[in-house]
Amino acid sequence: TQAAFEAAGSIEIIDQLLLPHEVRWEKVETIDQAFDAIKTMKIRGAPAIASLAALGIASELLTVLSGKSAASIPLETLKSSPELLSVILSRSAYLLTSRPTAVNLQEALNRIDAEARKAHDEGVAPQQLARRVIDVAVGVWVEDKDRNRSIGDHGARWILDKLEKEGSIQKGDKINVLTVCNTGSLATSDYGTALGVIASLHAFGRLEHAYYAQTGPYQQGARLTSMELASLGIENTMVCDTAIGALIAEKRVHLFVAGADRIASNGDTANKISTYQISLLCSSPHPFSPNPPVPVLVAAPITTLDLAMDSGRQIVIEQRASWEACTVRGRVVDVAALAKSKGVVDESEENIVVETVLVTPPNTRAWNPAFDVTPASLIAGVVTEIGVAPK
Repeated sequence: TQAAFEAAGSIEIIDQLLLPHEVRWEKVETIDQAFDAIKTMKIRGAPAIASLAALGIASELLTVLSGKSAASIPLETLKSSPELLSVILSRSAYLLTSRPTAVNLQEALNRIDAEARKAHDEGVAPQQLARRVIDVAVGVWVEDKDRNRSIGDHGARWILDKLEKEGSIQKGDKINVLTVCNTGSLATSDYGTALGVIASLHAFGRLEHAYYAQTGPYQQGARLTSMELASLGIENTMVCDTAIGALIAEKRVHLFVAGADRIASNGDTANKISTYQISLLCSSPHPFSPNPPVPVLVAAPITTLDLAMDSGRQIVIEQRASWEACTVRGRVVDVAALAKSKGVVDESEENIVVETVLVTPPNTRAWNPAFDVTPASLIAGVVTEIGVAPK
């Protein structure tokens, strides 16, 4: 709640780079700390990074209102509304560079900027300007918590109704769902978007099995979605990124549901790299496949829609460092013991060692875009907190 956040004056996040082998909480109480957490992917997921950026600004403003200088907002700025406005706009612009593809981040910061400008133009005192910006910033986080369950329920009901009307399933049948990356509570403020649809299907008693893509090079599926599905008690299987086509050719899959970082006005959707190729495979299953074309559902808050953008061609795709694609981080295991136990790992082991290793020859150059764009023609529907927009 807003009261709890203001009492703490900061927020704690889980360093997702260390999951699933180590759970380490990190306090974020400055704008620079929020920027670093987003840029280095300690936190990821479009709704989550929007919330963190907003709360980073709110944390520093709370510090200033308490009578102390914050890390990047000096106490002296409270003497002048124009000076405070200038600092807020500058810090907001800085935060936007941490993840340029995610429109949720831009939307949240635009709301903060607009409220700061409005308060300034109304001639309010600097303290009131800061207070109003804090309320808007915290609101970004609170709203995300409230809307995600609606996204999940709307999406689950839509796919079940669609499949039943088409005769693909009988009323009451359970379905198998494929997803990519991580779009659950670790990527949002609560419940999730695409993973929220899976969670709602499970809650309705209509989910048979969840498949999730490994999602290299950061392995968000392998590291994060695996944890979340297990915690929800959902039957699940990880699928190697290079085996998605084989999965659709051999197993019954009723839905591919993905999140989104930005949706253009024509429906083109930027999401985690590989979403496009999975959607393409869903649209044209193998001749031997038990599947008709698999519907693709995009799940995202309405703030992800960028109506000022005509098509996906205009979306700026973040390019990650080459070395990230050439390395892998994981728990050190005894390979011989692992083979002997048929892959069973002793979970009671206390001295866990996690290392990053190079899997390519030294100085290998990798093209490493963080996102791709799925054309609207491949998408059956977009679900937001207000319902589903079908194709």
